[in-house]
Amino acid sequence: MPAERRPVASFWIGERLQYLNQLALVSHLRHGHPVTLYCTDVVSNVPAGVHVRPASEIMDIDMSIVEATSASFLSNVFRYQMIRKTGALWIDCDAFCHKPFPDEWDYVYAGHGMRGAMNCGVVGLPAQCELMDQLLDYYDNLPDYPAWWDKGQRKKMDRQDPSLPHAVRIYKAERTAFGPQAFTHFARKTGDDKKAMSPDVLYPVPFQLNDIFYDPYSQVERHFTDKTVSVHLYTNATRPWWRRNAPMPGSYAARMSAEFGIVPEDALEE
Repeated sequence: MPAERRPVASFWIGERLQYLNQLALVSHLRHGHPVTLYCTDVVSNVPAGVHVRPASEIMDIDMSIVEATSASFLSNVFRYQMIRKTGALWIDCDAFCHKPFPDEWDYVYAGHGMRGAMNCGVVGLPAQCELMDQLLDYYDNLPDYPAWWDKGQRKKMDRQDPSLPHAVRIYKAERTAFGPQAFTHFARKTGDDKKAMSPDVLYPVPFQLNDIFYDPYSQVERHFTDKTVSVHLYTNATRPWWRRNAPMPGSYAARMSAEFGIVPEDALEE
């Protein structure tokens, strides 16, 4: 077993993990990272070795807001509250650990996709820092409109049902307003965007190419570099077919599942 490394944590809403979520969690365990999964429900198929804790230890969960938006909406607030309270490294449940995270990395985040905007699927921050303060203040005191929105985005929000909660109206106007948009804006505001890693460290495969993980003829590893530590699998963007069917033999998803002892057929989307 590898030496114990810095703890990582994630968040789950629901009663079952899909196989790629199991794979992501187990991959961190195999590289020596203690893994905690904060849950809103009793999850029936959490891999052995993962510490399960109630999400309420970190913050109160308003399920009515989740039902009006998505699980990923709430995770955008949860991740920073978790980092502040525990100091753990945040990992999305579809972030596969390719190599262990160095203990000395205080600021862990990177650009992703074809446009290079920053993502927050893997985030490490000092528990006390200006960027953390700015992000938590944004979530605690939502403005009428996010400061970076243009006129078109504001008009889109104005067309939302005024009876909806304010946070829901922002989300329905721009799904990433609480995730990458907010993180990118406040990192630029504090100057911490200069600490961002290059995409190959955490997001070597652009999210526009997420089908590559299921194609046995695609050479996923050719996207990797010597600096690659994490590989985002983008399960939120996965086509329904791949969520409901086992990956094709020889594909990256199938190869990694076999290597880490995950049986896809046991955890497909129903």
